[in-house]
Amino acid sequence: MNIVVNGKQYSVSQGKKLIDVLEEVGVQIPNFCHDTRIVQKDESCGICSVEVDGEMKKACEIETQTGMVVETHTDAVTAKRRGILKEIVEDHPLDCLGCTKSGECRLQEYCYEYNVEQTSNACGEDLTADSSNPFFTIDSNKCISCGKCVNVCETLQCNDILKLDPLTKKVVVQGEGIIDESKCAFCGNCVSVCPVGALQGKEKTRSRKWEIKRTQTTCSYCGVGCQFDLLSKGNKIVGVEPVNIAPNDGLLCVKGKFGYKFINHPERLTTPLIREDGEFREASWEEAYDLFHSKATDIKGKFGPDAFAGLASARCTNEDNFVFQKFMRVAIGTNNIDHCARL
Repeated sequence: MNIVVNGKQYSVSQGKKLIDVLEEVGVQIPNFCHDTRIVQKDESCGICSVEVDGEMKKACEIETQTGMVVETHTDAVTAKRRGILKEIVEDHPLDCLGCTKSGECRLQEYCYEYNVEQTSNACGEDLTADSSNPFFTIDSNKCISCGKCVNVCETLQCNDILKLDPLTKKVVVQGEGIIDESKCAFCGNCVSVCPVGALQGKEKTRSRKWEIKRTQTTCSYCGVGCQFDLLSKGNKIVGVEPVNIAPNDGLLCVKGKFGYKFINHPERLTTPLIREDGEFREASWEEAYDLFHSKATDIKGKFGPDAFAGLASARCTNEDNFVFQKFMRVAIGTNNIDHCARL
C-alpha cells in the first residue's frame, strides 16, 4: 500500500505499526520503549509522536493505513518531543560524564538532537544502585520509566523479575528485594535493551562507543547458534550484544552475554604443556607436535583409530572446533569426538 511521509510517497507492507514502517523507509524518529518482539506493552511516553492526516498520533500505537499522510518533524511534533525530554532530564542524574553509557545513550542523543539542556533537577532522594550480582548493575536513579526491561524479562525471557515501582516509576526487583536474591537467570537481556544507563554490565575495561569494534559471530557455548556482536577495544573483548536475527532474535543466556572474560584471562594457556613425572611443564609447539605424532602413530598401529577420543571446547573458536573434528574424523579416522555444546 502507499503512504506519504514528509511529502514523499512510499510503497510499504501492510499490517505493521507506523513506527516500524518509518524505520523500513529510512525515516528516523525518536523511540525509547518500542520493540517489535513484544506485542502487549504500555507505550505511553509519546516521544515517537508524529502528525497523521493533521492529527498528533503515537507511531508505536497505530497501524499503517493506505493513503496516510505523515509528517514526522513539524513544529508541533518537535515541541511535543522537547517537552517530553525536558520532563525526563529534570528527573535524571547529572553524571553523564562518568556514565559508561555516554555516547550510546538514547536520552543523551535525543537531548542533543532537540537542543534540550538540563537547567534544573528535581531528583528526589537517591536510590541505592543494586550491584549484588557479578554480571550487571541496576541503577534506578537513571531509569526513564520506559518499561522495556520489564517487558523483555516478562514477555520474552518469561522470568518476571523486574517491575516499575508504582510510586517512583523506576525499575526495581519484584518483591522489593535485590537481584542476587531473586530467581533471576542473569541472562542480561534487560541490559541489552536498556536505552540509557539504568542497567549496565560490569566491565573491568571501560570503553566508549567510538573506541569499539563490532565483530558478528556465533556463540560457541551450545548448539543453538545464537548470533551476537563481540565488542572489542584494542586486543580485548569488552562486551557482547545480541543481534536481532534468527535463531535467537536478540536474546542471549547468561553464558552468551557474560561468559567471555576467559578470553583475556591471565591464566589462559599460551603454550603447550607436557606431563612428566605427574607434573606439567611448558614446551614448544615443535616438541609437542613431535611427541603427539610419535605417540599417536604407535597407538594407532597397535590398537586402531577407535582407541582415540577427542573432546572439543566451547571456549575455542567455532573455526578451531571445526578443524579439530575434521582432524579426528579424517586424520585419525574415528568418530569418537564430543563437545559440551551438544543438545
